[in-house]
Amino acid sequence: MRSPDIEYRPAEEIRRFQEEKLRETLRYLGLHSPYYRQMAREEGFAWEDIRRMEDLGRIPLTEKSDLQRCNARFLCVPRERVADYITTSGTLGEPVTFALSEGDLNRLAYNERLSFGCAGVAPGDVVQLMTTLDRRFMAGLAYYLGLRSIGAGVIRVGNGIPALQWDTLRRIRPDTLVCVPSFILHIIRYAEENGIDYRSFGVRKAVCIGENLREQDFSLNLLGRRIREKWDLALYSTYASTEMATTFTECSEGCGGHHHPELILCELVDDRGRPVAEGEPGELVVTTLGVEAMPLLRFRTGDVVRIHSEPCACGRTTFRVSPVVGRRQQMLKLKGTTLYPPAIFDVLDHTDYVENYLVEAASDANGNDCVSVRVGLRPRASPWGDEAAAVKDLKDRFRARLRVTPEVCIGSVEEVAAMNYPPMSRKTVKFIDKRKQITL
Repeated sequence: MRSPDIEYRPAEEIRRFQEEKLRETLRYLGLHSPYYRQMAREEGFAWEDIRRMEDLGRIPLTEKSDLQRCNARFLCVPRERVADYITTSGTLGEPVTFALSEGDLNRLAYNERLSFGCAGVAPGDVVQLMTTLDRRFMAGLAYYLGLRSIGAGVIRVGNGIPALQWDTLRRIRPDTLVCVPSFILHIIRYAEENGIDYRSFGVRKAVCIGENLREQDFSLNLLGRRIREKWDLALYSTYASTEMATTFTECSEGCGGHHHPELILCELVDDRGRPVAEGEPGELVVTTLGVEAMPLLRFRTGDVVRIHSEPCACGRTTFRVSPVVGRRQQMLKLKGTTLYPPAIFDVLDHTDYVENYLVEAASDANGNDCVSVRVGLRPRASPWGDEAAAVKDLKDRFRARLRVTPEVCIGSVEEVAAMNYPPMSRKTVKFIDKRKQITL
């Protein structure tokens, strides 16, 4: 499916297009949003004076805490026009309720139509959804609506239960999977243990959610390489959040998630909310376009990314979003070194005797960050016979890669797995921040 022509136009034309969409959004907020109308009064700016991208700096940033504190005041439609209620996953704090109108559901379907189109999903394809559609989860609903909009067949298996996943794959023979990439390794392990010839099932590609598949240079990271070594699938990364109501998905070139100019406006800022230099990482700030029920203006996503502005070999001229570098609120200052949890994950993921792990951050008596890692070891995979030697080796690996060493302790694989998959969690938990009770 070809994307709208605006995604292939010159950069200056895309900019003019987005500025007109921005003015439409501001007029809408000025008429319908109790929260943003109050902000305009308190900050002393007029909506009609915000006409260009550069003018956005006059408007304060919206924080996740604003959504938690003033949730109802973000609603721009009467309650009887709300068609669906969803909540965020709570990755960066308490979950937030979002309301969607019928128009928002149609926009969500259109967004995923574009997203899956980037990944080459076409009418007549059969897609196995390994994500939940319940528990007030936006993503699973969005995927279903988008795939139906394309004209693809959808198998709503949901998450977990490897036996059911393989039984469905055997019976219906889908060509595409939508899932968390680490779950692919989980079902491969199940297939190998149960004599299932999974490579003969005809699956061609996987659209992957929730975890990075690539390094910052767009080469496959260890997770992506492990999947490809086991199963010759075309892998497509996506980046999205409930608040954005928009998805950035890779095309076949695998060089970052493509921006859809008619759906979202993006900025990159530093810790003080100032624009970062071109090519530098910064926190992604978004303004949603075309959302009716709960549009957001200059919302801080908390995700630190890079923007790649050069045209893609696929023909699109829109910018592309890099894999997430880290989350602003999860930045760690360990013994004078600044790092994000994914850097710790990377060391552990590249250690072949580590089966699973959980990283925890806390504060010591002086308010300094301290980090500990609980690791489950693969049976007979460690080159040593005792846990103390494995702990020493892990500390050496951390020191070599990060220059600092978290505390390391060994737990059973079962114990760590229970922490990774707590009851009612919609995502795998690999990081717990006890400084603010944040989980990732």
